Amino acid sequence: MRIRLASLMFRSLVPAALLMLAACAPAPIYKAAPDAVSAQPFQVAQSPEQFASRQVIWGGRIVGVDNLADHSEVEILAYPLDKSQRPQANDSGSGRFIAVMPGYVESLDYPAGGLITVSGQLNGSRAGKVGQADYVFPLVQVNQSHVWTADELNKGKNNVHFGVGVGVGIR
Repeated sequence: MRIRLASLMFRSLVPAALLMLAACAPAPIYKAAPDAVSAQPFQVAQSPEQFASRQVIWGGRIVGVDNLADHSEVEILAYPLDKSQRPQANDSGSGRFIAVMPGYVESLDYPAGGLITVSGQLNGSRAGKVGQADYVFPLVQVNQSHVWTADELNKGKNNVHFGVGVGVGIR
């Protein structure tokens, strides 16, 4: 009888615990448009005309900022986004793109190496270079952007670990 009771409790507690952990994940920061592109930047770079004027929500690691006379351009190494639209920088990169922003962008607010998510419209492409290699950069006319802080990146992440055995972990 005790075993059945313990088994029943375990079966009902596990789904509840999983639901609580899932509920801790932050909601997406941008609402996806119905015609939003699900392709990655490297795919769009191969045939940019196919995706002209479509909406995207992309993110990644900031490579650099270039301030021009009437707008700024932020080069981004793209990474897949999680359910909260945070870039997953531990994944392999999925191409590069240029986020075109109106006006002046302070490079201290968009630091090289920082993680960013942008929402905007595809607006063609531009040939350029990555190192010595030729590269085609999709251009995103940015409507909204968000540079992630370390606290935001860790929010909602599961700090509970299950295992068998003895161990010591230092973080």
